[in-house]
This record gives sequence, structure tokens and C-alpha cells, in this order.
Amino acid sequence: MRVNQGSALDIGHNDLYTILKRTIWRMFLARPLRIEYEGALYHITARGNERKRIYFGKVDYERFKKYLTEAEIKYGILLHCYILMSNHYHMVLETPEGNLSKVMHYINGSYTTYINITRKRSGHLFQGRYKAIVIDKDNYLLELSRYIHLNPVRAGIVKKPEDYSYSSYRSYITNTKDEIVTQELLLGMLSGKEEDAKKRYKRFVESAIGVEMESPLKGIYGGMILGGERFIKDILKKLNNDSLNKEEVSHRKVLKATYRTEDILETISKQFNISEDELLRANSGEKRKIAIYMIKKHTGTTNKRIGELFGGISYSAVAKTYQRFLNQLREDKSLRRKISDIENEMSYVKG
Repeated sequence: MRVNQGSALDIGHNDLYTILKRTIWRMFLARPLRIEYEGALYHITARGNERKRIYFGKVDYERFKKYLTEAEIKYGILLHCYILMSNHYHMVLETPEGNLSKVMHYINGSYTTYINITRKRSGHLFQGRYKAIVIDKDNYLLELSRYIHLNPVRAGIVKKPEDYSYSSYRSYITNTKDEIVTQELLLGMLSGKEEDAKKRYKRFVESAIGVEMESPLKGIYGGMILGGERFIKDILKKLNNDSLNKEEVSHRKVLKATYRTEDILETISKQFNISEDELLRANSGEKRKIAIYMIKKHTGTTNKRIGELFGGISYSAVAKTYQRFLNQLREDKSLRRKISDIENEMSYVKG
């Protein structure tokens, strides 16, 4: 076998070790960052290990609900809606005290212990860690609740969501009480009168039965935030930089991106009084290099995508431009001032 100079086989042992270590982290150890703050609203889901059952009979569903009740008392959470399927669950819960990790450790831990004892088993019941997505309640709560309540209909278990027993849906459309559910926020989005709100919610949910609708979870940012641009920016400000610098954190690059590419291009264009189209052209010289540097520094955009943005230059050319500019920046005080002025201007875009 012929080996070209500079091939993968020429990689040093240390470099190879680093590459292998990062690959293993990405494949097996990447874990979502937990965003916790007072008043946060989450979509929570967890699946059975190897997608196996987590509820084996009516008594198990009731026991899980008992732990939800205890968590409400112990940690002050508000449960807005839920559905318990045979091998997974969905919940929308709010944490007035910003204590999600403690809440979920209590619920999943208690239930796992209960199942292990009653079924004489050991080991993990759930597949990995639970998934928690921070939700913009004003724009996504209503749609997300419908998506959750229609789970058994989409799965072909029932024809109407109210026919499924282990769900909060019945309590939203009838006078049947479900003590663990807080309904005021969701129903209040539809009407100030409870009975009218229940009727409207029923119509809202039923309008999606048999209709192929896009999942409200499709637009998740960084694997953990669902909301509009302003909401995403507000949440990113809450993130702890020390936590984000850990390599095992999944979606780390995207979550570290405090600005959008569009924000950067717009700010630089205004700073130099040129159009964005002019900025992206090769003849814009230093301004173009500044834009490439700023996008690399402040966003999770890949070299390939940056190259496409600037007229199809190669990803290696983007990397070289960035590195050369970085070296130039270290030695050029006036250039550092230019960058500082742009970043100060960008802070208004971010805020």
C-alpha cells in the first residue's frame, strides 16, 4: 500500500490519542448541559433502557404518579401536562425554584428503585439520562401540550386522546380532576372562563387528529432550547462558561455561540458603511477577513459553511484566514481597537 506524505498514518501518537479521545467522547460520553433557573419551563422525556417497558401494569403507572405528587410537595414544581406510555414518558413541568436536577433525580431514582425491588431486577431502568428542553412558554406551550396528548393516537393505541388513561388530557377537557396537574396557565391562553377554555382546547387538539403536522420539537436550538430568537438569546446568557468549556458537553459549539452570523455581518457592514453583499466579496479585503474572524470566534458555524457564505472558498482557506488574522491581531494595536469597537456594537445587537 502506498502512503502519501501527510496522510493519516503520519499523525503523531499524541495527536492520534487526542483524536481518538474526542471521538469516543462524542460517540459515548457527550451529555446535555442542564439549564436551571427559577421559573424555567421544560419538556422532559425519558425512555426505557433498550426501549423496553418501564410500566408493567396499572399499579406502576399509579406509583409513578405518586412520585410526581411527592416531587411537587418536596420541590415545589408545577406539572402542566404529562403522558405515560409503556416504554417512555413526556412531561411539561415548571421549576419555580430552579431545581430540575434534584427533581428528576428524585422521580426517576425513586421509580427505578421501586421497579427493581418489585420485579426483583437490578441495573438501569431508563436509557441514559432524561432529556430536558427549555421551553418558551408563551409561544410553544400550547402546541407542545397537543403534541404530547396526541402520543397514543399517533401510536395507534386509541382513536381519541381522552380514551387513554395515563394522560393529563381528560382533566383538560372534562370536569375530571387530576390533582397533580396545574391547568391554569395553559387554559388561560385560550379563555378567561374555564369551561370555555376546556371546549376550545378540545377543539384545538382534535383539529390535529389525522392531520400530518410538523413536530413542535423540530426547531430545538443546541439540543436543549425551544423558542424564538429573543428567548434563545436570553437563555444563552444564563449559561455557565465553565460548564460550556467541558468537551463532553453535547452541542457545545452551538451553545457557546452568543451571536448569529447574521448579527455579525449586519454589524460589520454598518461599521464600515458597506452592504452585506460587498462584505462577502473577495475584494473587500480586510473587512472580509474581520468578518471571517468574528464568525469563527462568536458562532458555532463550521469552516465549510463559512466558506460557502463567502463565495465558495475552501474550508482550509477559512482556517488559514482565521489563523493569519489571529496572528496579525496580536501585533496590530489599531486592528485590536477596530475589533473591540465592533464587539461593543454587537453587544447592543445581542441585548
